[in-house]
Amino acid sequence: MNTNMYLSLDFPTWEEAKGFIDTHEFHGVPVKVGMELFYREGPQVIEKLKENNHAIFLDLKLHDIPTTVNKAMKNIAKLEVDMVNVHALGGSEMIQRAKEGLLSGSISGHKTKLIAVTVLTSMDDEALKNELRLPRNLHDNVLHFADFANQNGAEGVVCSVHEAKAIKELCGSSFLTVTPGIRLDDSDVNDQKRIATPTFARENGSDILVLGRTVTKAANPKAAYNKVIEEWGYGIKS
Repeated sequence: MNTNMYLSLDFPTWEEAKGFIDTHEFHGVPVKVGMELFYREGPQVIEKLKENNHAIFLDLKLHDIPTTVNKAMKNIAKLEVDMVNVHALGGSEMIQRAKEGLLSGSISGHKTKLIAVTVLTSMDDEALKNELRLPRNLHDNVLHFADFANQNGAEGVVCSVHEAKAIKELCGSSFLTVTPGIRLDDSDVNDQKRIATPTFARENGSDILVLGRTVTKAANPKAAYNKVIEEWGYGIKS
């Protein structure tokens, strides 16, 4: 099992997600469960995946007042997933309370890693400036969010590959960089703007790759997955 890669189960139902896993022989690989699947199927989808030895990144991007996030994390802790995330835009207190919820909600002592989303990979400088009206450029904002997430208890961030190296330099080598937007050269870009190949990710400080449409929409998903593993492990260009 390659624990550096989480395959996105971006499907509307468990039946479709399971069908994809079975058809393409992805049994036991680490997976990401996002809002689409979790909101339809609920916590039982996590239990079904755990029964089949899947490591799980629960990608819910919580963003609410600190008390609400704290209470949600107490429940999430009981699911014993590997990682769960919040939006760093929720602020330092929210991140602190999220971490407290994960620690206090754990029954068996399992430690779920708290990851903070910096800036979505679908956004660019223009969106930050004109829509969110954030000062400074995208790169500086990502580093700022990573820094205060680190200071307030997060164990890593979701960022694009392009910021991973700088985040490592700022927050330390043990601070995790979880990077979506991974594309093989023959894959469509879709709605993500800050994308990169597995080789570039390997060279630029990514710890964990999140693999979405470059695998799930490929003509041969298993071959695409194996190609990512090959590039990641050996630095082979697509």
